[in-house]
Amino acid sequence: MPKHDYSKDDIRQMAKDEDVQFLRLMFTDLFGTIKNVEVPISQLEKLLDNKLMFDGSSIDGFVRIEESDMYLYPDLSTWMIFPWSSDRGKIARVICEVYTPDNKPFEGDPRNNLIRVLGDMRKAGFTDFNIGPEPEFFLFKMDDKGKPTMDLNDQGSYFDMAPMDLGENCRREIVLTLEDMGFDVEAAHHEVAPGQHEIDFKYADALHAADNIQTFKLVVKTVARKFGLYATFMPKPLTGINGSGMHLNMSLFHDKGNAFYDEKGDLQLSQTAYYFLGGLLKHARSFTAICNPTVNSYKRLVPGYEAPVYVAWSGSNRSPLIRVPSSRGLSTRLELRSVDPTANPYLAIAAVLEAGLDGLNNKMVPEESVDRNIYRMDDKERRESHITNLPDTLHNALKDLSADEVMRKAMGPHLYASFIEAKNLEYDAYRTQVSKWERDQYLEQY
Repeated sequence: MPKHDYSKDDIRQMAKDEDVQFLRLMFTDLFGTIKNVEVPISQLEKLLDNKLMFDGSSIDGFVRIEESDMYLYPDLSTWMIFPWSSDRGKIARVICEVYTPDNKPFEGDPRNNLIRVLGDMRKAGFTDFNIGPEPEFFLFKMDDKGKPTMDLNDQGSYFDMAPMDLGENCRREIVLTLEDMGFDVEAAHHEVAPGQHEIDFKYADALHAADNIQTFKLVVKTVARKFGLYATFMPKPLTGINGSGMHLNMSLFHDKGNAFYDEKGDLQLSQTAYYFLGGLLKHARSFTAICNPTVNSYKRLVPGYEAPVYVAWSGSNRSPLIRVPSSRGLSTRLELRSVDPTANPYLAIAAVLEAGLDGLNNKMVPEESVDRNIYRMDDKERRESHITNLPDTLHNALKDLSADEVMRKAMGPHLYASFIEAKNLEYDAYRTQVSKWERDQYLEQY
């Protein structure tokens, strides 16, 4: 989606020309959930003057009741009119940053945090960090009460077409809706698992890529309901089939172009690319808690279902954590394959960027690439190749995160403290539950 440089007058004129009657002021909480304050168009001037206030005390990861007053500062470049409307006029959205009453960026706002980390990037001499996401999702049938069932909408597989891919019409409508909203959709197809789909859209700078991911999720869920389907970004909703990931393709730019490209370098990668890659590998176990933030995330990160399990990289095969796609020149990039769509995109992108910058600052040289199938290597072979495992539970991932000062810095003290507390509570709640699998295995045996 192209970035727009709208002025206040542009916004006023578009609202008038398109008969916008309602505004959705969107922001994101600690867990990556989209929140919004809805106001009539009469409040537009108040919004443009940064004077719209809301109560932040009930938002996960925000503030206590005694310090609840927050202000919404709109990012005018994110103004967008939804293609669906009512007979009472159209609805526009704008993504906002959260500010405190004394006009300072609120540290508990994940978008503000990414803006802060991007400032670190610019201080290091770079201009842009571009992200191309590949989010996957499942489509389930709904019951007569509008609740998702466990029945998938089809039994299709990779790149299947109708009649095997019964989600084709829904997926097409999602793509057309996204294009109406300004997205540049590059590909859409059925994924490996039954009922699983992927829609890829063009890369953008880190901040607006995160905005686009959030908007994408909203559109997917909204359109799916029109077809009587429920879209979920849960990483592993069903046992025995592939889970949903959200690979992040990333490239770093300076004033001379793509900082990862060097025509004369090994694999045509620059020293900057190798140091950045070294940082990603160094901090991989630590940022896993941020990029895979739910208990369910770790049901996807297991061998046998194409998800990465091992900390390694390659220029060719798809079993390691990080792959270097074959494109070069301006398209030179690193692909991080572990991220799943439950990740808060603002936090995940901030974490991987800070990890890469640490690699640059400390000139971290990555281990040799692994160009064979890691899943077929035994423990001894993996040790000899210096290949480690990603954390296998949220609990272990949180321990790695807590021990990594760079990743704590990537989140900032407010978000880090809130995240650790919330996720430890989540894991404690999970481990006290007794599953059907346990009863089936042990109830009669013991």
